[in-house]
Amino acid sequence: MGFIRQQEEKLAVRFLSWQYEKLKKPIPAEADLANQAARIVEEAHRIARERGRNVVSIIKDLIAEIKK
Repeated sequence: MGFIRQQEEKLAVRFLSWQYEKLKKPIPAEADLANQAARIVEEAHRIARERGRNVVSIIKDLIAEIKK
């Protein structure tokens, strides 16, 4: 895994944690957060390839969908 991908996943983990705190839900174990973040980043990259959008904005959109 490349450096940028690792940074994207770390960003997704932080954003997920923040969303859980904001919703006053218990934060899952770190391994679960990492798995969720990896799936989100993978999906964001797939969408970016298809639509040509910014990966970070797609990650935020995907996380917003999860919290619903």
